[in-house]
Amino acid sequence: MAGQGKGDRIEATLIPGDGIGPEIVDAARIVLDALGAPFAWDLRQAGLAAAREAGDPLPAATLESIRRTGLALKGPLTTPVGGGFRSVNVRLREAFGLYANLRPVRTIIPGQRYDHIDLVLVRENLEGLYVGFEHYVPVGDDPHAVAIASGVNTRAGAQRIIHYAFDYAVRHGRRKVTVVHKANVLKALTGVFLEAGRAIAKQYAGRVQMDERIVDACAMQLVLDPWQFDVIVTTNLFGDILSDEMAGLVGGLGLAPGANIGDKAAIFEAVHGSAPDIAGKGVANPVSLLLAAGLMLDHVGRSELGDRLRGAIDAAINRDQVRTRDMGGTATTREFAQAVARRV
Repeated sequence: MAGQGKGDRIEATLIPGDGIGPEIVDAARIVLDALGAPFAWDLRQAGLAAAREAGDPLPAATLESIRRTGLALKGPLTTPVGGGFRSVNVRLREAFGLYANLRPVRTIIPGQRYDHIDLVLVRENLEGLYVGFEHYVPVGDDPHAVAIASGVNTRAGAQRIIHYAFDYAVRHGRRKVTVVHKANVLKALTGVFLEAGRAIAKQYAGRVQMDERIVDACAMQLVLDPWQFDVIVTTNLFGDILSDEMAGLVGGLGLAPGANIGDKAAIFEAVHGSAPDIAGKGVANPVSLLLAAGLMLDHVGRSELGDRLRGAIDAAINRDQVRTRDMGGTATTREFAQAVARRV
């Protein structure tokens, strides 16, 4: 899936992004260089920076780079307000058929409100309400009197993401997959998802247990007893919400990575926003993007480097007590990256 390497290096697209993006991408490069520079980067722009330079937040050159390498690491992107631009992240997922959004969360800083958390959410990435089929119905002199949105879930799409979740569970020695839905009310839209889950679970009987939850009950139980879950698979909008809730269990979006995976390409990302209020101040936490780089290493068959990276993050935070201010410390973004680099 990844592009051909230069020597032992694997070609990949690097997108710094907006706001704090360039700072945390620089931090990731410091750490990856310490790991032996496994990637040969093709630097490309997207988001506000690209809109200013190329008139499009997702330029053709960036798309072509990802199409060639099949692999990308990106910082947070901001879609310009107005101008008719659709979400850059959604466009990327659609352009490359990135149907699986992988969002693992694991306790990094022990002794918090929730401890020993190790969960994975697998989110369907292309269907549901995120297809953006929306329109207004005018009434009288109000052109926006009624807003209507349509969601689309296909049986094929549900089967593909649920198979992915069960296969992930088998590969990683996970014990249970919970299918999350709202089939008690959205009987067609999410009923087809639940039906697919029940059918596919039979193929993994004896290897992975299947569980099912209504989405609101799942949200509550994640707060009351998150340790009952292992792998969660769900539809696009539900996954968007639950994955952020799960990140909150381990300290927030700054400590959780994301991966968008398809058959021909994969994009790895920090899942938090561009935080323009702290951009350029050198205080951003790069852990989310560093962990995303770890997932990227796993994806290209370099899991030994991914394990070293995750171990180094843990050691820098918990043994060396080097933490950015959102983790209760005083380290700058670069100082944190250097501490992790020393540990790898």
